[in-house]
Amino acid sequence: MRAVIRAFTSAVLRGPWVVVAAFLAITALLGPLAGQIEVAQGNEGFAPDNPELRASERIGELFGSDSQEQVLQIVVRSDDGDVIDRETLQLVADIRTAITQVAGDSLSTRADRPPIVTFLAPVEAAAAQGVPVTDDAAVDGIFAQAVASGSPDVSFVTGLLAEGSDPASARASAGLILVFLEPPAADDAAQGFDAQIALEEDIAEAVASVPTPDGVEVRPFSFTLLFSGTDDFDQEVGRLFALAALIILVILAFVFWLRPTGSGWLGSVRRTAADVSLTLVTIFAAITWMQGIGVLLERAGLIGSFNPVTQIIPVLLIGLGVDYGIHVTSRYREEIGEGATVTEAIGRSIGTVGIALALATLTTAVGFLTNAFNPVPALKDFGILSSIGIAVSFLLMLTFVPAVRLLLDRRAERAGRLPRLAMAATGDRLLPRLMERVSILAERVPVATLAVAVGLGLLGWWGFSRLETRFSVTDFLPEDSPYVQTLEIIQDDFGGGFAETTQVLVEAEPGTDLASAEVHNALVEANRALTGIDAVVTLDTPVGPVPSAESPISVLQGLFAAGPESAPPEVLQAAAAAGLQPDLTVTGSAAPLWEAMTSAAPEQAARVVHRADDGRFDAVLFSIQTQAGEQGASQLRQDLLEVFSTVEELPGVSVVPTSQNIISAVIVEELAASQTVSLMITLVVATLILVVSFFIENRRPFLGVITILPVVMVVFWTYGLMYATGIPFGPVTATLAALAIGIGVPFTIHITRRFEEDRQRFESLEDALRSTTRHTGGALAGSAFTTMAGFGILVTSSLVPFQQMGQVTFYAVGLSLIGAVAVLPSLLALWESWHRRRAGEKSEELAAV
Repeated sequence: MRAVIRAFTSAVLRGPWVVVAAFLAITALLGPLAGQIEVAQGNEGFAPDNPELRASERIGELFGSDSQEQVLQIVVRSDDGDVIDRETLQLVADIRTAITQVAGDSLSTRADRPPIVTFLAPVEAAAAQGVPVTDDAAVDGIFAQAVASGSPDVSFVTGLLAEGSDPASARASAGLILVFLEPPAADDAAQGFDAQIALEEDIAEAVASVPTPDGVEVRPFSFTLLFSGTDDFDQEVGRLFALAALIILVILAFVFWLRPTGSGWLGSVRRTAADVSLTLVTIFAAITWMQGIGVLLERAGLIGSFNPVTQIIPVLLIGLGVDYGIHVTSRYREEIGEGATVTEAIGRSIGTVGIALALATLTTAVGFLTNAFNPVPALKDFGILSSIGIAVSFLLMLTFVPAVRLLLDRRAERAGRLPRLAMAATGDRLLPRLMERVSILAERVPVATLAVAVGLGLLGWWGFSRLETRFSVTDFLPEDSPYVQTLEIIQDDFGGGFAETTQVLVEAEPGTDLASAEVHNALVEANRALTGIDAVVTLDTPVGPVPSAESPISVLQGLFAAGPESAPPEVLQAAAAAGLQPDLTVTGSAAPLWEAMTSAAPEQAARVVHRADDGRFDAVLFSIQTQAGEQGASQLRQDLLEVFSTVEELPGVSVVPTSQNIISAVIVEELAASQTVSLMITLVVATLILVVSFFIENRRPFLGVITILPVVMVVFWTYGLMYATGIPFGPVTATLAALAIGIGVPFTIHITRRFEEDRQRFESLEDALRSTTRHTGGALAGSAFTTMAGFGILVTSSLVPFQQMGQVTFYAVGLSLIGAVAVLPSLLALWESWHRRRAGEKSEELAAV
């Protein structure tokens, strides 16, 4: 570590112009790359590598885009509490016409279902057959009569009415229109997604252009539309970044301000502006380097796409990079104020602060890199890119900043314009004086201070054990987004709506045929048992409730819908060969029956069964209409696994339920399982690094343990505040352990290393503590307030995770400052007092001898 610092010192002192030129060259190289960042949206990057995600990808490979049919929902609501009337019927007809004109061939055409299904379908069908529909009474009568008929189609339509509706009386406050769309043809997934967005945005605009009656509201929704506003997200990040930079600029000016002692006001303003500008330019350069390197890593396949979490890193680096800048500048000013030449001051500041910063960088990088153990790819990439950004900040702060300062101040020194008196007075400013007063806790009541800290830490652990883990795909969308609001309406009024499809993939190992009698009969039983799951949409039929699901069983049911002899001749012949029973079970192999099914209903069969090259049926797909939502996805997954357990128990057969909500639920479970492990790994590794470092540098390894103890308390204090303020554990706040350690460890390292200098410089322990808290504590306070201000801006975000990140980081940084200037000095005071007593006892023993 010292060798690295000596290399930096040598490079800066011998070739400052070379350092500056290298900086400019690398920035020119990485700058254009940084401008090529593309941010992924939705669940991309958040889904861990697990069976549910692999099953989703496998479904696309086996069953093609046809299995990924898109559903756009349109909510129609009325202020008077009834949308089943003549006026709304005309509105629905106008919406249908507008959609047809825009969507055209993109509408999904299936023999078993029209491309547009509305909550007024029975009335529309009657009108198409010539039944007069002239007023509200006629609409109500036709609708009520259709409901009384008990038709399965009408059962599905009544499911399109808002909860609390009375279908028998033809009363409903809101209804849904479903638009089924074929995925657009595209060369790759990105082009397909862009084309889908364009199509659905056109449909949404067409629907919005339809005149609506007074008191009637029309709101289109789809998950594609939900994540279409990437520009809004980019603007949000840009706004936060700009505000953070502005506030930090103001606070840095306060921290770096020199009193006009000897140099006059003009000299103070010039020096302050130069230090602030140099620090910010360096931080922005570090961000540019990090982003450019990130693009190269992405192209090399080492990390995934940039995502909403990695977009937080620039704001993170502004706050954390300031810490390095303040410490380097403060130590340089201190050396100049004590009479050192510019060259000597530069060398000493790099040599002293550099060691602390190197150790802080190493432990901070390890803190963030513990996210490599996180199952969520976005958080792994967050850890990698954050570590790169911190390392780059360290490199630039100890090379570029001193090189520029050396070039500028040599000229000022030769001209006699160096403000030595003003720099000497830096330690007498407000923040250093305040921090010095805090040392009274370590001097007079160290045990009581530690007792309070430990007690609060235990409360924090209690809160940590009760933190809720929560994740939603809408977290990174503005709360005031109309599509987010519509989704909430669909979840509250329609039980999640009809855009939620949960798929169950059944696959056979090589040599196993899913068309065997055992597998077929198990699938029939599983299909029947689906009606017992609360979250599965069911349809009432003359033979009882059936699941709203597309599967080989539903295709067979459709072929025999009109009676045992209604199926095509080839199907009847195959049914006899398979020994088909009235309940659709078979006594022999179902292979002939499935082959006949694929011939009689090729489009439907292609969506539910897949044949391998050797002719076996090697995959089956159940596409089930569900209403579990995000909160019920985990339970739905368990219920489906239980229902299909008889299938999975068969040799050579696997079953995996999957959907976007199930994948999100898995993310939550993985986060909950990994948070404690990640925290323990971070603390253990950081402690080992500190113990080894202090053993090599000072021959006092226990200093490493002492240095990490306040950080442990800070972590649990922060978790306790999260629990107290209702902030859940999620993808963004999952970075807290690394964040608290990444911020807290540098703070405590600076205090410990400065105390090691001061305890040798001063005979009195009190004087050593006061010097440490005045000089290093003052710099830490400036760094902490700057970082808190930078992160505090996140609280103004319209995105909930950013708000939570702002709160949590504000807690972590503020508590890190308290831990560094109050708790750690108390530990150091007790530790140093013990050492001095021990040394005194040994001296007395030697004197006695």
